[in-house]
Amino acid sequence: MSAFLSLRDAVAGLVRPGDTVALEGFTHLIPFAAGHEVIRQGIGELTLVRMTPDLLYDQIIGMGLARRLVFSWGGNPGVGSLHRLRDAVERGWPRPIEIEEHSHSAMAHAYAAGAANMPAAFFRGYTGSDLAAVNPNIRFVACPFTGEPLAAVPALRPDVAVIHAQKADRQGNVLLEGIIGVQKEAILAARRSLVTVEEIVDALPRGNLNAVVLPSWTVTAIAVAPGGARPSYAHGYYERDNAFYRAWDAISRDRGTFQAWMDTHVLTVSAESTGRETGPRR
Repeated sequence: MSAFLSLRDAVAGLVRPGDTVALEGFTHLIPFAAGHEVIRQGIGELTLVRMTPDLLYDQIIGMGLARRLVFSWGGNPGVGSLHRLRDAVERGWPRPIEIEEHSHSAMAHAYAAGAANMPAAFFRGYTGSDLAAVNPNIRFVACPFTGEPLAAVPALRPDVAVIHAQKADRQGNVLLEGIIGVQKEAILAARRSLVTVEEIVDALPRGNLNAVVLPSWTVTAIAVAPGGARPSYAHGYYERDNAFYRAWDAISRDRGTFQAWMDTHVLTVSAESTGRETGPRR
């Protein structure tokens, strides 16, 4: 059964220096509260894994806690670049970062392979792409039955996967509703898992077809974190803070402005209040 812990204790117990960490969410339910607690605890030398890394990974990278990023497309959705990621890649500030870039399809297949305890994923992909020339983890094999050329990538098996969800029941089962990315696969592929939730309920509701239930045996720990996906959104609870995503472009362009914002809105904010207080975003 899942353990119910405070956010501070859950992060301290599950995320370790040098880990491969997947903080997953696809536009929706991005685990900002948990990521900010990783930053406050200064857990570094991380390999970050994510489909579509956005602002949260920009913040972790900008604080110097990541040594490597495995990803497919990184940016501020609808706005532009991740300036802290670019600074790390192009100028080595605050530290150099190694990148391994994939397609969305490859990342999804790699997570599914990890969830199935397979060593690699095989799929139709990368035809005509130049990524294989710069990523040695993209290879091609012939299907032993048809001879068809298939792309192959290593399975993703994070040390710890972190997601945000709407609800957990008292037995430790977790409900995600709305847009679902690869959270299920990431949790199943990971050696340890942390789910932050908006609330604990006596019983999970039924009836929403666009939903995933993670049984308690798949989840190591649950932490209640109302507002834990802000400034992204949680279907049924709060909307996406589009104004903040636009504001982040200016905040993150300048190293000093970025550091001042992190000092005020992340480093000096308690785990208990993170997510509830949106603060002056600009």
